[in-house]
Amino acid sequence: MAQSPNLVRSPLFRWGLPAMTTVIIVAITVFLIEDQMLRLLMLAVAAVDLLVTPQILKRAARNA
Repeated sequence: MAQSPNLVRSPLFRWGLPAMTTVIIVAITVFLIEDQMLRLLMLAVAAVDLLVTPQILKRAARNA
C-alpha cells in the first residue's frame, strides 16, 4: 500500500497554521478589544499558540 502524503509532516504547514491563527487573534485584539487586561490575555494565548502548536503537530506527524 502506498503511503498517502501527510500535510502534518510539512514544516510550512506546521508553522503556517499557528501563524495564521496568531495573526487573526492579534488583529481582533488590536482592532476590537478595548479592555487592557483582555488584550494582554489574548496576546498571551496567541503567543502560546504560535510556540506550542507546531510542537504538537510535529509529534502527531511522527506518530502518524
